[in-house]
Amino acid sequence: MTELISLNSESATNRLVLLHGWGADAHDLVTVGKLLTEGLKDRFEIVSLSAPQPHPSGWGRQWYPLYPHEWEKVPNAVLDLERRLRNLCFKHIPLSKTLLLGFSQGGAMALEVATRIKFEGVFALSSYPHPDWKPDKDMPPVLLCHGNMDQIVPVGASQKSFDILLKNGAKSELYLFDGGHEISNDLINHCRGKIEEQFLS
Repeated sequence: MTELISLNSESATNRLVLLHGWGADAHDLVTVGKLLTEGLKDRFEIVSLSAPQPHPSGWGRQWYPLYPHEWEKVPNAVLDLERRLRNLCFKHIPLSKTLLLGFSQGGAMALEVATRIKFEGVFALSSYPHPDWKPDKDMPPVLLCHGNMDQIVPVGASQKSFDILLKNGAKSELYLFDGGHEISNDLINHCRGKIEEQFLS
């Protein structure tokens, strides 16, 4: 298994970390990462992580079992991901210059580790909150994006995350787009615009 894919540049001053969805692997979001960061005024290192567990279909990976949902395994999965993220070399590119992006199950994991690690910002795409998720006002800014025709993870899941974030005083935005359980070119353009607007010096 490829534990992670790292596209590095010696001139990189920023980092984008990618967490894939259920049944995918580290390769899945690499193109998305390239499209989000190519041509920006700041250079990015891209790191895409593979989930540790094999998917039950025999293809791809999972952060924890779904269908049926084994929520009791989430805390250990989050601790393992936190350890892996903290083991990334932050000497040259600090957390304050690191963005985290997760899709679907990876987005749910991103929301969790954002309560523990002070990233510059977090993008949670087509994601959902875990049952015992407890965000706080000191979290990095969270940008939630969801297709209003998503038949895999209902759009109400991101609305619920947004409501919980606002209730707890965290900085958050919710962007709904015409689409399903996908990362469309329009969504990439929206997220790229947010990176330029909010996270580049």
